Amino acid sequence: MLRERLKYALTYREVKMIVMQRLIKVDGKVRTDMFYPAGFMDVVQIEKTKENFRLLYDTKARFSLHKISNEEASYKLCRVRKVFRGLRGTPYCTTHDGRTLRYPDPEVKANDTVRVEIPSGKMLDHVKFEPGNTAMIRGGNNMGRVGTIMHRERHPGSFEIVHLKDAAGHTFATRLQNVFVIGKGSKPWISLPKGNGIKLSIVEDR
Repeated sequence: MLRERLKYALTYREVKMIVMQRLIKVDGKVRTDMFYPAGFMDVVQIEKTKENFRLLYDTKARFSLHKISNEEASYKLCRVRKVFRGLRGTPYCTTHDGRTLRYPDPEVKANDTVRVEIPSGKMLDHVKFEPGNTAMIRGGNNMGRVGTIMHRERHPGSFEIVHLKDAAGHTFATRLQNVFVIGKGSKPWISLPKGNGIKLSIVEDR
């Protein structure tokens, strides 16, 4: 990332030097491993240059480093994988990035999205997986597209399909596990990369 995308280093050694000076933070924690696997929705902070980035997908299914403000860098969105009860009936939920949140809001169910404060890891807010909310696609052929959830087809024992509609009026469908809710109604909670998640046809893209 530092070498190929941000062009802050030219060589492997330079990347190592930057990382070893403890200048790079991922999700509010200093990371000195130069191969640290940062993933979707992670916030990368470089305090020396006063820059914050969020890792999102563009419509060509590539990671894009999206520059964000300090205020937006203080939280991240996490998709809830499952909700269960642990020791002595304590409710827990696990998220897409491997976090375990204790005592989540009782409204939170699998496939919903929670807003997590980055330094503390506390849950601030949540948004339900339901028609009318804005979602981003994080896998499959429509990766990186943003649209409003229209409806969900249930197929017990098989993959459930979700139908979405983007801001340009195009409709597309994908599997349930690829859908990541990013905002209530038509207003996303995070700023989006260039193009706002609308896939252009080959002619429009020229």
